[in-house]
Amino acid sequence: MVLYSSPPQRRRSAAGTSIIMASVLALMVVGVSGCTFTPPPQPLVGEPAAAPPPPPPDTTALGRYRKRVAERILERNPSSVLHGTPQAMLRSVVVVAFTVNSDGKILSSAVYRSNGDAGAERIALATLRRASPLPSPPPALLDARGHLELMEDWLFNNNGKFQLHEFASPQATTIK
Repeated sequence: MVLYSSPPQRRRSAAGTSIIMASVLALMVVGVSGCTFTPPPQPLVGEPAAAPPPPPPDTTALGRYRKRVAERILERNPSSVLHGTPQAMLRSVVVVAFTVNSDGKILSSAVYRSNGDAGAERIALATLRRASPLPSPPPALLDARGHLELMEDWLFNNNGKFQLHEFASPQATTIK
């Protein structure tokens, strides 16, 4: 059996330890003295201040406008609208993102989310196009380009009829 031992430790003299401690302390003092706090520059008196952040969106106005848009879509597509209670297990939910200008013209639209039901996606996009032009949005809701981006959910039953999330009835609780 072979035993290994660590090499013998050399004892440092008190003078050697003091020199090492003084060197470490000197390095710390030099390092800390190099750190300074520089406050941010103050604007000059005649310099214009930065633009204030944009105001938060008017959620009440946005909610009212969303309802007007949903009403227009339903008015222009009466034969596709589901009246009554949606079934418990929907065929599809299609979320459409679209952009309107200040006149309510739809500038772009696309399926944002879906379960992949191509027929439901086509119906959702077609019913949105038939509703165009949409009501003009309130100017306070428009972005710097004069546009407003929205989303709406189309909830489809198996028969291909839909309700919009904005006015959807509660779903049935049992599957038939």
